[in-house]
Amino acid sequence: MIMIFKKVPNINFIGVWKIAFSISGALLLITVASIIYHKGFNTSIEFTGGTEIQLKFEKPMGNDIGKIRTIMTGLGYGQPEIKTIGPVKNNEIQVTVKKQAEGTTVGDAVKAALTNGYSQNKFEVRREEKVGPKIGAELASKAFWAVLLALIAIVVYMGIRFNIPYGLGGVLSLFHDVFITLGFFSLTNREISLGIVAALLTIVGYSLNDTIVVFDRVRENMGGRLLGPNVESMINKSINQTLSRTIITTGTVLFVLIAFSFFGGQVIQDFSLAMLVGCASGVYSTVYIASPIVLWWNKQFPMKI
Repeated sequence: MIMIFKKVPNINFIGVWKIAFSISGALLLITVASIIYHKGFNTSIEFTGGTEIQLKFEKPMGNDIGKIRTIMTGLGYGQPEIKTIGPVKNNEIQVTVKKQAEGTTVGDAVKAALTNGYSQNKFEVRREEKVGPKIGAELASKAFWAVLLALIAIVVYMGIRFNIPYGLGGVLSLFHDVFITLGFFSLTNREISLGIVAALLTIVGYSLNDTIVVFDRVRENMGGRLLGPNVESMINKSINQTLSRTIITTGTVLFVLIAFSFFGGQVIQDFSLAMLVGCASGVYSTVYIASPIVLWWNKQFPMKI
């Protein structure tokens, strides 16, 4: 294995677990406050139902977004979302109308309103997507169960491979990573789509992998002995021993995700941002959430690995 350090470092990661827990607690509280403030998440039409139309105009329309929004609002379909797609020079926008998109009338009404109210700038429809409210609710339910069942499966796996404290630490760190990622999307009011659900499931797998690597090393170092007063030093030793591997694997992933986030375009940007936040949180939670939970459990209920 490639080593970054000439010798194994001796960093006291566990010694600052109280500070780390305080930071995580603050972030989780901010997430909850953001969700309450925004009255839930900004879900895409895949979950709420609606109509999404991508339009390309002949002339620049960057200064007319307000006028276009006024025209759309006048249709009586609620407050539409209007955002530019790609570089400004492309003259493309995306109009999203949520929840009212039953049948084909909404899309036709949007196109007719723009043709009449914004006739000085012709446009063409690049893409039109419609999702009924019933299908959207079904997709939302399936996405929720997909994430929940994945976490339950991981609880079972961790319980078989390790034991209660390790399983508890691993699973709570996964909940932490998922919630922090959702908090980022809530704070920035970005849409949560099926692609983001896929990113959350990927984050769960990636974070668990890093946690298992550290836990395996802890188990090796403890050699099956009773966890006693030296458990903290053993956890610190294990984290330091796997630090080179963590930096290399996480670093390469983060480099790719950063590139996608800034240069990958609108389609993959949100997925990349979700992965970026989740992967960074996954490394943090392995060291400062999962490991301290194992340490706390050992102090309360000493047991064998």
